Amino acid sequence: MKAGLVGLPQSGKTTLFNALTALHRAGAHAHLGAIKVPDARLDALAALYLVRKVVHAEIVFVDLPGARVSALGSDALKALADVDALCLVLRGFVGPDGAAPEPLRQLRELDAELVRADLGVIERRLDRLRKTHGGRTGGEFHELETMKQHLGADRPLRTLAMSEAERLALAPFGLLSLKPMLVVVNVGEADAGKPVPADLEAEQRARGVETIALCATLEAEIAELDPAEQPAFLESLGLSESVRDRLIHATYHLLDLLTFFTVGEDEVRAWTLHRGAKAPRAAGRIDPELERGFSRIEVTHYDEIVAAREKARSHLEGKEYVVRDGDLLRVRTGH
Repeated sequence: MKAGLVGLPQSGKTTLFNALTALHRAGAHAHLGAIKVPDARLDALAALYLVRKVVHAEIVFVDLPGARVSALGSDALKALADVDALCLVLRGFVGPDGAAPEPLRQLRELDAELVRADLGVIERRLDRLRKTHGGRTGGEFHELETMKQHLGADRPLRTLAMSEAERLALAPFGLLSLKPMLVVVNVGEADAGKPVPADLEAEQRARGVETIALCATLEAEIAELDPAEQPAFLESLGLSESVRDRLIHATYHLLDLLTFFTVGEDEVRAWTLHRGAKAPRAAGRIDPELERGFSRIEVTHYDEIVAAREKARSHLEGKEYVVRDGDLLRVRTGH
């Protein structure tokens, strides 16, 4: 799971990246940093199944390079094709030059760049279809025409009603405004802990995005503290959790993800999966070969294990089983 951080110059994008990853990166190049998804259930499973190694799920954040005056330079646009979600950082504090914060304007500018990039992709594909089929049009042509009209009205594709199958069919095009987007308003220290501005609340609904507010500078300071000192410091600021936890929860919600587990001879591991996915897809997350040879799956739920206070009895499920958050899975192959 990979999220791309984008934003205008002086938005605090790289400060936020460093607070998340503790990598202290700077410069004009893209940087990657992985953070572990905390989950107390892993330790409980490790103790029960007597394994030493605990492997957390991870989110990879990418600090994408921006142009001098726009949120997305050509390098960032290319890199965005490789991420699962966009994390847009907006300046919600007074700039070094005294410039007033304008997060609403910045949100509209970024979305406009994504829309323009996608419109170019769609128009080129339509031209190719016209040439290839001698002017005759089919289902794909009409679907792309619908998307072109939507984009032409300055509306991102994430606000266009589509089935999951239609979205999957569009994956090879790398359409950027179709990707889920989390908006992070980077506010000043005095505004840390305050809710998102009301104008952004209304705008986010119209654009199909989710929004949180935080102070990246303050979060960077918190990240430098001893872990034992962090909860008390967060509480003194009126914050219930760190920026890492807030962004992890927001990203999981944005991408509609759940966590399932596997236990081997020497490790217990957490895996991410989209809600609603069936057992073969979960098998493919573990190993593509397991999905291809899928037969059945052994399922035990974490809550059942906790209730029994021992290794609970598993039950067999087939290809139509919808995986639940907290499932402990063991894949069977063959017949």
